[in-house]
Amino acid sequence: MQSIPGSMTALQTAPNKKMPPRLPVIDRAQEKIVPNILWGLAAMTGLGTLAIIIPHLGLGGIGMGASGLVALMLFAAAGMTWHLVKRTRSESRQEVLLYEAFHSVLTPQLITDETGNLILANRAFRGWIDIGGQNAEAALESRFSATPAVAGEFGKVKLSLHKGQPGIAELPVVRGGKVIEWRRIVSRPIEAFPNYFHWRFEDISERRRMEKAMHDEQSKLVDFMAHAPVGIYSVDQHGLFRFVNKTLAEWLQVTPEELIKGDVRLHDVLREAPKGVAAHAVGTGPQGELRGEVVMRRRDGSMFPVAITQTVVATEDGKGLRTRSIVRDQSPEREWQQALSVSEHRFQRLFAEAPIGILLVDGKYTVMECNHAFHSIIHRPRGGIIGTGLSDLIAPADRKSMMAKLNEVLDGADQAKPMEIHMVGDREIITQVFVKRFGLAAKEASGAEQSGLMLYFIDATEQKHLQAQFAQSQKMQAIGQLAGGIAHDFNNLLTAMIGFCDLLLQRHKPGDQSFNDIMQIKQNGNRAANLVRQLLAFSRQQTLQPKVLSLADVLSELTNLLRRLIGAQIKLEVVHGRSVGLVKVDQGQLEQVIINLVVNARDAMPSGGTVTIRTRNHKQETHILRGQDDMPPGDYVVIEVADTGTGIPPENLQRIFEPFFSTKEIGSGTGLGLSTVYGIVRQTGGFVGVESTMGVGSTFIIYLPVHEGAEGVEVKPEETREDKPGPDLTGAGTILLVEDEDAVRVFSSRALRNKGYNVLEARSGEEAVEILNKDGDTVDLIVSDVVMPQMDGPTLYKHVRDKWPKIKVVFVSGYTEDRLREQFKSGETIYFLAKPFTLKQLAGKVKEVMEEA
Repeated sequence: MQSIPGSMTALQTAPNKKMPPRLPVIDRAQEKIVPNILWGLAAMTGLGTLAIIIPHLGLGGIGMGASGLVALMLFAAAGMTWHLVKRTRSESRQEVLLYEAFHSVLTPQLITDETGNLILANRAFRGWIDIGGQNAEAALESRFSATPAVAGEFGKVKLSLHKGQPGIAELPVVRGGKVIEWRRIVSRPIEAFPNYFHWRFEDISERRRMEKAMHDEQSKLVDFMAHAPVGIYSVDQHGLFRFVNKTLAEWLQVTPEELIKGDVRLHDVLREAPKGVAAHAVGTGPQGELRGEVVMRRRDGSMFPVAITQTVVATEDGKGLRTRSIVRDQSPEREWQQALSVSEHRFQRLFAEAPIGILLVDGKYTVMECNHAFHSIIHRPRGGIIGTGLSDLIAPADRKSMMAKLNEVLDGADQAKPMEIHMVGDREIITQVFVKRFGLAAKEASGAEQSGLMLYFIDATEQKHLQAQFAQSQKMQAIGQLAGGIAHDFNNLLTAMIGFCDLLLQRHKPGDQSFNDIMQIKQNGNRAANLVRQLLAFSRQQTLQPKVLSLADVLSELTNLLRRLIGAQIKLEVVHGRSVGLVKVDQGQLEQVIINLVVNARDAMPSGGTVTIRTRNHKQETHILRGQDDMPPGDYVVIEVADTGTGIPPENLQRIFEPFFSTKEIGSGTGLGLSTVYGIVRQTGGFVGVESTMGVGSTFIIYLPVHEGAEGVEVKPEETREDKPGPDLTGAGTILLVEDEDAVRVFSSRALRNKGYNVLEARSGEEAVEILNKDGDTVDLIVSDVVMPQMDGPTLYKHVRDKWPKIKVVFVSGYTEDRLREQFKSGETIYFLAKPFTLKQLAGKVKEVMEEA
C-alpha cells in the first residue's frame, strides 16, 4: 500500500520532471467522486490510465496531506479487482511511465462531465485547442461548426453520448473559410460512470487527402472510361452485358443501365448476329472471339459499322467468363473513305466533264490525255486524239506561230494572253488557248524530270459568230437611225410638195392643161411617201393601228390577192394550225409583211414551184437567239412562208434584212422588202428568222406574241385618212402654227386660212411663247411640229399647259406617235397628225379637234 504514495511522491519530486498543470475541482461533491471515476476509467483502459490521470487531480490543492492521499488511494484500491491488490511496489514506476506516455501521445484526449465541463485533458489536446475558462463541449462545438452539416454531425456525437452510446464522426476543422485539417472524433461514456465522457480526436488529414486523391483519380478513370472516344463493354458467357460505357450507350441511343439491368444480349444489338458461335463472339472463324467488323443497330433502327477487339478472361470462381471489349465506330472512317472516293470521282469528272477542253501533252507535244469537251470541240473520238502530235490538230495557217508560243512556255516563259487559233475539223473551229507548264512525277532514265503542257481550249466559234451578229445588229441599228432621220426630213419635203399640189389643184380643175402635170407631181410625191413609210417600217418608227386579229381571217381575206400576185405557175397552199391564238397587230402592216414574203418567194422560183403558208402555236421555254435578236420565253403564234426555190447563199443570210440589200438585178426591186418585214415584225413585238438550203428552198418564220384578250378590240386610228368623208372642212378661230420648215409652214398657213381660220405663225418654240404672251387669250388651237431647234414641241406643250391649260395642241411629225408619247408620262390627251399630210387631212384634223368639247 505504501508503494502508491511513494510513487506519487517520487513523481512529484523527481528532478527535471515537469508536472502537468493541476485542474481545479468544481465543487466538494465532485471531489469525493473523482477518485471513483478515475478507477472506473482505469478498469476500462487498464492501470496505466489510472497512473496517468491521478496526478491531474491536484488533491494537495484541496487540503489533503500525504496521509489523506494514501487513505484515499487505499479506499479506491478496495474497489478494484483482486489482481490490482497484488500489485507490487515495482509497478509504481510503471505508472509513472504510463503517466508520461499519456502526455506524450500525439492524439488529443480529454474527459468531460455531463454538463460538458472539462475534467482532464492531455498535453496534445491543450496544444490543439485552448478552451480557456469556457465549457469544453461549447469550445468543441465552436471548433466543429463551419457548416450546418458539420455542426449537425457533431451534435449527433453529443446526442449519442448523452444516450449512453459511443459516438464516432469524421469532421473538418475550418479556419478562414478553408479546411485546415480533418479529425476523427471517438467519444464514449466511462463504464460505471455514465455521466462522464472520454473524448479522443485523431488527426486523419493525411488519410483524407489520400482518399480524396484516390477518389479523384478514380473519378477521372471512371470519366475516361465512360466518355472514352471508343465504346467499351463487357459481357458474360451468355452474352449479357455486365458493363457498358456511356459512349457506346449513346451510340446505341440507350443508357448503360438499360443494357446492364435488362436482358439485352450482345447479338441483340447487331444487325446480323454471327451464326454458330459463342454468345460473346463478334465474328466467325478462329479469331471470331477476339475481333470482328460488324454493324450495330441503334434504337431508332439506323445502323453504323464498328470494329470490335476484345480479350476473354475467366471469372474469379472459374465458372464463367468476362470479355474486355473495345468498340471503334467506323462511320467516320467509312465517311472519309467515301468522301475521298467522291472527291477522286469529282476531280475525274471535273477533268472529264469540264466545260472547256483540256489537253495534256508531253515535252514532245504528243497528246497524253484529253477530256470530253475537247472531243466535242474538234469532233474527233478519243482514240483519234491520244498519241497524236499536237501540231496535227492545229490548222496549217496557225501551226507555226502556235508551236513557237508553246516552245516559249515549255522553256519557262509565262503566257501573256490567250492565243486564238483555228483547229483542224469538219467545220470552222476557232478556239482560245491557255497554256500552263507542269512537271511530271515520273522521271526519265537520266534522272531529269519530264515536263509537259496543259492546254485549256475554249470554243470561241459561237462567240465570234455572236460578235459578228452583234456588229451586224449595230450596223442595222445605225442604218435604221439613219433611215429614220432621212425619212423625217423627206416627210417635211413631201408634206410641202403634196400640200402645194393640193393648193394648185384648187385653181386648176380637171380639163385644165396644167391639171395632169400637177397630178403627176402629186402621184410621184405619194410614191415617195410610200418609200419613206418603208424606211420608217425598217427603223420601226412608223405609225401603227393595232387591233386583235385571227390569222385565219387575215389569210382568208388575203388569199385571192396573193394568188393574183404569184401567177398561175406557182401553187399557193395555206395550212392552218389548230386553235391558233389571237395576235394584236396592225392588219395593213401584217398584210404587207405576208405580201412581201410571198412576192420574195415568187421571185425565187422563176420556173414555178409551191409557196406554203403555215400557222401554228409555239411555246418558247427559254431564251433563244433569233437572228440577232434575243427572243424571251412565252407563247407565240408562228407564220411560216416556205418556198421551193433556189435558196439563199449562206454568205447572204446575215444581210438579207439590210435596207437596199438585194440579189436581184438592178431595177428589179428597191431592196426594202425584207427590211420592211423585219421592221414591222419587230415594232409589233415579234421576231423573224430564216432557214434556207441551196437548191431546196427557204422558209421565213415569224413569231408574234399571243394576245390574251377578246377579239376585235381596236385602237383608235392615229391619223385621219384622206378619203374620210366630211361634210365641211371650213371653220373659224385663231390657230398658232409652229413649224421650223418654211415650206411646210407656208403651205399649212395658206391651207388653214383658205378654210376660214385666223393663223398666227411662229418659226420656233421660243417665238411661239412670245406670241402667246402677247395674244395667248385669243388662241384656240396650236399646231406644232415635234422636232425643232432649242425648244421642241413637247417642251412648248408643257409651257402652254401651265399658263394656258384650255388651249389644245395638235402635234405634226415625220416620226411616229409612239415616239412622241414616250415624252409624256402623265396621261395627257395627245392629238397627232403624221407627215406627210394633205390639205384635207390637215383641215380635217384641225376641225375634229376644234369641235371636241
